[in-house]
Amino acid sequence: MNQERLRQLTVPLLGWYERNARELPWRETPANAYHVWISEIMLQQTRVAAVREYYARFLREFPTIEALAQGEEERLMKCWEGLGYYSRARNLQKAARQTMERFGGELPRTYEELTGLPGIGDYTAGAILSIAQGQRVPAVDGNVLRLAARIMDCDEDIADVKVRRRFRAWVEEALPPAERCGDYNQAMMDLGATVCLPNAEPMCLLCPGRDLCAGREAGRQSSLPVKAPKKKRRVEERTVFVLLSGRGAALRRRPETGLLAGLWEFPNVEGALGEEEAARVLERWGVETLRWEKRIAAKHIFTHVEWHMTGYVLLCRPSGPADFCWAEGRDFADKTVPTAFARFRDEALEHLERQGRIK
Repeated sequence: MNQERLRQLTVPLLGWYERNARELPWRETPANAYHVWISEIMLQQTRVAAVREYYARFLREFPTIEALAQGEEERLMKCWEGLGYYSRARNLQKAARQTMERFGGELPRTYEELTGLPGIGDYTAGAILSIAQGQRVPAVDGNVLRLAARIMDCDEDIADVKVRRRFRAWVEEALPPAERCGDYNQAMMDLGATVCLPNAEPMCLLCPGRDLCAGREAGRQSSLPVKAPKKKRRVEERTVFVLLSGRGAALRRRPETGLLAGLWEFPNVEGALGEEEAARVLERWGVETLRWEKRIAAKHIFTHVEWHMTGYVLLCRPSGPADFCWAEGRDFADKTVPTAFARFRDEALEHLERQGRIK
C-alpha cells in the first residue's frame, strides 16, 4: 500500500489550496462552528451551486443555534424546501435543541460529544472540529476517498465500512499540524471536487499530486475508487390528483414517519390509474368533479426508490375527506411541498395565478 504517497501529498496540496481555494460563503466565517455545521449538512447529497442560496436564506431565518432550536418546524421545512432529504433539517433542529439543553448553546468541542448529536457523523464532526475549532481531526467524504484511493492506487471497496475506517486512519496520519488541518480538509474536498473528478476523466495535469499518484502511474486513475454497485432502485407507480376548487388546491399531510414525513403532498394513490379507475377513487373520496383538465406525467428519483407518477388536473367543488386542506394565496405558498411533487405544484400555481388567488 502507498500510504507514504498520501503523506507526501500534504505539502503540495496546501500550496495548491492557497492558490486555488474556492470562494464559498461559509468560508467567510470559518471560526463560526454553527455556519460550518449548517453548510456541511446542506452539502450532503447536494451540489455546491444549489446550496449557496439556501445557505444565505437559512441563516437569515435562523441566524443562531438558539433561533434554530426555537424555530417553528413549518418554517424550517419551508426554508429547506427543494433541498430534499428533509430528515437533515429535522436533525439540525433536534441537535440545536440538545445543544441548548446540554452545552449552553455552543457546539461541543469533542468528537465524541459532536457525533452524539442527531445527524452529525464522522465527516461532519471532522469538518467542524478542524475548520472552526482548529483541531487535528480528519474529514473524509466521497471526494477524499476518491482522491486517496487514486494517490495510493488502492482497489479496496470503499463502500465497505471497515475499508472506510482504514482510509480515515490513513488520512489522519497525513494531516498537518492542527492550525492547518482545516485548510487540509478543505483542500482535499476542493481537489476532489474540481480536479480529481468523479464519473469523468480526472484532470491529472492540474493536480498537485500528479507526480505522487500511484494510480496514475499504473494507468488506473479513472477506474478508482472501487465501489460495490448499488442495489437497483425499486419503481413505484403512483397516481396524483391536482384538485382545484373555488377555495384553492387540495393538499394533505404525509404521515409523521417514513418517506417525506410530515410534509404536504397532493392527494395520491398507488398504481398508474386510467381515467375510469381515477374517477372511482375520487368518487370514494367524495370529491364532486366539475371538469377534467389534463393528464400529465412525472418521475422523481429518491435514493432507493423511483416514483413514476400519472397526474390528473381537474376542477371540482371543495369536497372530499377531512384530511384535505384547501389552500390558496399565502397559505398555499407557505406550505412545504417536496420536490417530488414539483410538476404538480407548478400546475396548481399556474391555475391559482390565473384565478388571481396567488400574487
